[in-house]
Amino acid sequence: MRLVVVLWILLCFPVQAGLPETVASIKPSIVGVGSYHPSANPRAKFSGTGFVVGDGSLVVTNYHVLPSKMDGAKQERLVIFVGQGKKPKVVDVSVLAKDRVHDLALLKIKGAKLKPLKISGQGVREGQSIAFTGYPIGTILGLYASTHRGIVSAISPIAIPQISSKQLSPRMLKQLKKPYQVYHLDATAYPGNSGSPLYNPNTGAVIGVINKVFIQESKETNAISNPSGITYAIPAKHIKVLMSRQQ
Repeated sequence: MRLVVVLWILLCFPVQAGLPETVASIKPSIVGVGSYHPSANPRAKFSGTGFVVGDGSLVVTNYHVLPSKMDGAKQERLVIFVGQGKKPKVVDVSVLAKDRVHDLALLKIKGAKLKPLKISGQGVREGQSIAFTGYPIGTILGLYASTHRGIVSAISPIAIPQISSKQLSPRMLKQLKKPYQVYHLDATAYPGNSGSPLYNPNTGAVIGVINKVFIQESKETNAISNPSGITYAIPAKHIKVLMSRQQ
């Protein structure tokens, strides 16, 4: 009888991993995003973080992480950085889809597939524990993914905190007129975290994408020396929409 009860509990309430186990499972799916220029010094330029989804051939990152322009005449190309340490593997990718409004991009890996992360289909609640893994300071010390944790402090229409109205671009003004819901996180992220997966620390299921950090001053460098502790993430449902357009 006792065995039956134990089996019933296991079936009804699946055992969830702790954060250390989840991080170990997540890390193989985290990649750096940037460009590679064979004749430049340095040859590799890091722009942000991305993560593998779908069948293992797709990478999600922020639209703003993509290099604004590359020198195709000199063979500069869009790449992801895979692995860990001083000499990560450089893998070519192409842009499969863009979503400028939600600051998302979907990349196609030109090579062997990698381990994908699962996109959550469950709702997110305020106060919920979260974690995200990425490259907060880029490749300064080599490619070493770092994990941060916190909570969802609020779910509200997107707002763009600025010091003055003069800093609002036309794109920002358009977003303010027709805002969508974003997650406000009580967690500290840094510029290199852009494109990092936001996930459930127990299951590893992706619930969003780190999008931006509220910087207290106008220069991005202050996000490192003087972080505000306010981070924003795009809900995972927008990833699903972007991926569905490619089917």
